[in-house]
Amino acid sequence: MKVRTRITILFTLITAAILFVFACVIFYSSKKNREQEFYTLLEKEAITKANLFFQAQVESQTLQDIYRNNRQIINEVEVAIYNRDFQLLYHDDVIIDFVKETKSMIDEVYMNGDIRFYQDNWQVVGLLFEFEDNEYIITATAVDEYGYNKLNNLLRNSVVVFIISILFICIAGFFFSKKVFEPVKELTEKAKLISATNLDMRLSSNGNKDELSEMANTFNDMLKRLERSFDAQKHFVSNVSHELRTPLAAMIAELELAVTNDADPSECKLVISNVLSDAKKIVRLTNSLLDMAKASYDPSEISFKPLRIDELLLDARQKVVQAHPEYKIVIQVKEDFENDSQIMVHANEYLLKVAFGNLIENGCKFSKQKEVTVVMSFAQKNIVLSFEDRGIGIADEDIPHLFKPFFRGENSQYSAGLGIGLSLTQKIIALHQGEVKVSSQKNIGTTFTVILPQINPAVLIKL
Repeated sequence: MKVRTRITILFTLITAAILFVFACVIFYSSKKNREQEFYTLLEKEAITKANLFFQAQVESQTLQDIYRNNRQIINEVEVAIYNRDFQLLYHDDVIIDFVKETKSMIDEVYMNGDIRFYQDNWQVVGLLFEFEDNEYIITATAVDEYGYNKLNNLLRNSVVVFIISILFICIAGFFFSKKVFEPVKELTEKAKLISATNLDMRLSSNGNKDELSEMANTFNDMLKRLERSFDAQKHFVSNVSHELRTPLAAMIAELELAVTNDADPSECKLVISNVLSDAKKIVRLTNSLLDMAKASYDPSEISFKPLRIDELLLDARQKVVQAHPEYKIVIQVKEDFENDSQIMVHANEYLLKVAFGNLIENGCKFSKQKEVTVVMSFAQKNIVLSFEDRGIGIADEDIPHLFKPFFRGENSQYSAGLGIGLSLTQKIIALHQGEVKVSSQKNIGTTFTVILPQINPAVLIKL
């Protein structure tokens, strides 16, 4: 069932329920008012006839004739008068005598002052009447045909109006929901036209600050992110293909040359050395791509645990030195720390070692002395690591592009690289809710500053 249909049905049911309750309240109130008014009318008729009988001393026969004559035209009230000894003093028509008064009924009137009850559709009242210091009991009864007819008309009209109102509300609700959902339908139709080939399309917004505009803007923001993601993916695949194709093509060319020519052992050794170099380059590229893929995981899918930052730095230094024994790495702690929680971070050990190793290796690679100094300090519940080198520096125009995948600045001529390390490092630090900053001066040196949040001592206690 479509939302438009559900809204129409729900709107109709709610309105129908409100109208039904409203009609019931009106009918019940009218019923009670009719009942009360007719009881009051019976009491007035009873007292009027008692006054005619006692004070005006109209003869019983005359009163009875009036009753019989009126009964032919209107629904006349039947009145009876008793004394305290249950002796009948007057009755409009003894033959009819609809109420059939009893001694217990008369006694109840004496005790309570009056009584009211129904006998079939007839309403009956009994009340005390005082005349010349004597008390009498008067009963009066009649059928309120006029009142019942009014109630029946009210009920019939209410049902007709209720049905017509529901039909009108249903039709109005259908057109109302259709009008309301027209912009949604337009958004849906336009969204169907958007695919991977035209992510630059955007949904139109009416410029208002309503929910539909908010939804369209949110969808457009999502399309913008997807477009950037697709562009980055295309750029990434293109660069990866280029980086893989170059060494593979070189390897194939070297091997084909070795196969087709009768080369001497020295030439074969040179070919093998070149192929091995290209193979190592492919391995480094593959490992970097795998690390970048890991750094792009959702944080909930990566295991984090409390780790000492100094131990991570020592492990990263050891790994770099094993690969490049000529590199010199100095680690300094600028400030003393009071407890272990100050140097603890909530991190993934492997990824953070990769990030530190990339920064250390990058600094040594572009330094004539092949030396990097890592300085650790603390600031506002953060651990600050500065990777300083005295190398060739970075051109100002290259700094904004440093963290883009496969970007190589003008200093790449001094040392070969894949252009992935810094981009990977930024992803890893961002994954750990930190940030990387860079400052550099040509021919003076470069400093990469990594800021990581310290672990919460309360969390450390729980662990």
